[in-house]
Amino acid sequence: MLTSNGYVLDESPERLGHIRETPEHERHDREALWHRLRSQGYLLLRDQLPRAEVLAFRDFYFTALAGTGLLQEGTAPAEGIASRGPVDLASYRKILFSEIVPSPEYQALCSSPSVGGWFRWFLDGEVHLHKRKILRHTRPGERGVGTATQAHYDLVYLREGTDRVLSMWIPLGDCPTSLGGLAYLEGTHHAVMAEEAAGTLRRPAASMTADLPSLADEYGARWLVTDFQVGDVMVHSAHLIHAALDNVDDRGRMRLSTDIRYQRLTDPIDWRWQEHWHDRDGL
Repeated sequence: MLTSNGYVLDESPERLGHIRETPEHERHDREALWHRLRSQGYLLLRDQLPRAEVLAFRDFYFTALAGTGLLQEGTAPAEGIASRGPVDLASYRKILFSEIVPSPEYQALCSSPSVGGWFRWFLDGEVHLHKRKILRHTRPGERGVGTATQAHYDLVYLREGTDRVLSMWIPLGDCPTSLGGLAYLEGTHHAVMAEEAAGTLRRPAASMTADLPSLADEYGARWLVTDFQVGDVMVHSAHLIHAALDNVDDRGRMRLSTDIRYQRLTDPIDWRWQEHWHDRDGL
């Protein structure tokens, strides 16, 4: 049973489907990739990042936070096993925003050849990585509105720049659906672009709703899901509606992921996204 913010997804064939993998024969064909991105609103690129790089950063992240009570005692940090006790939130926030987010390790991951180099190739020119890069972990058993990322599309956060910005979501560890990966509302980038152009959006707010089943009924669309593995990435349009599933892992593992944004350097840049991410930055 798949849930998001406590809402149970309709798993009928009309409301639930699978994210399509990008075929291997298209991986080095820029024109084919652009056709796929425009058509379905996303690219699932399996094994895009070296497994060792992802796991090294995962270990760096959880090791840095080991003293906050976040992790189960006696477990290796890279396992990401959540503790059952309280977390020192003051220490956690200080380490996250003062040490991890601005770290050279994080920057290196997000600008590596498999990421930054890929965007330079795909966008066919010099690119800009937004400094505001977001890291999230979700603990198992957290349910109810506000515990998982609600349905939204990214452009509502990036109004001051180009609408051709692309997001990359990177699971920092294996992420089956039970761990709370992303879900995409199939084909909704077409409807959103039309509504944006016509000025007929009824809900321009950043977060559309936590009720994923009702949103699927409204758009007559399917939520698309898959099991992600270390090294996989999702590249998606700024207009495609997406959300996160609940983490219901029975082994106590936390989901760790990052989402970053790239665009052509020559396109307008949203100046508000040029500082390090902080959860109180108002964006």
